[in-house]
Amino acid sequence: MDKKALTDSLYFRHACKLFDEKKRIPKDDLDFILEAGRLSPSSFGMEPWYFNIIQKQELKEVLRPACWDQPQITSCSELLIITAKVDAPARREYYEKMFARREMPEEMLEKYLTVYKQFIDNLHSVYGWTARQCYIAAANMMSYAAMIGVDSCPIEGFEKDKVEEILGLNTTKEQVALIVALGYRVNEAPEKKRLAFDEVVRFL
Repeated sequence: MDKKALTDSLYFRHACKLFDEKKRIPKDDLDFILEAGRLSPSSFGMEPWYFNIIQKQELKEVLRPACWDQPQITSCSELLIITAKVDAPARREYYEKMFARREMPEEMLEKYLTVYKQFIDNLHSVYGWTARQCYIAAANMMSYAAMIGVDSCPIEGFEKDKVEEILGLNTTKEQVALIVALGYRVNEAPEKKRLAFDEVVRFL
């Protein structure tokens, strides 16, 4: 892979605030982006996420007031709402099935189950943990989107309870972690501002 091309895609990516409403993401490109999310790493390999793709314009219009009236909500091609599982990761039948996929010896499986159960029991919030995993998937999807020229905008500015109500979510099972707008920019991206390499990287 061309390292320069990959780095260029990171410079291409920015928080796009206004999308071209006439341009739609082709299905194969959208599937490519979502596959980057599906294949993302997660703590203990629990994959505690759902990727909800909002394509209906009417639903975007309903969601926009609950998302601080941000224009990217309705101007984007696809609105991705990532929800975090809050019930399944703490249920033995779920996490036992997830660990069993690794086809490990029974003794090793029981060890994993014991360690995981202790981890879950000590969590202050299952949602707090699973939502963090959703951010890993979101970062991958935005990076892969940039590689194929698709713009994105991660969104935390929304009223969580209202968005969940609009979507009709059972919040005992899943809750909104974050929103990502996907599409094609109208305006050129501003110059990317980042701290210098030496200011953020430490070799110890």
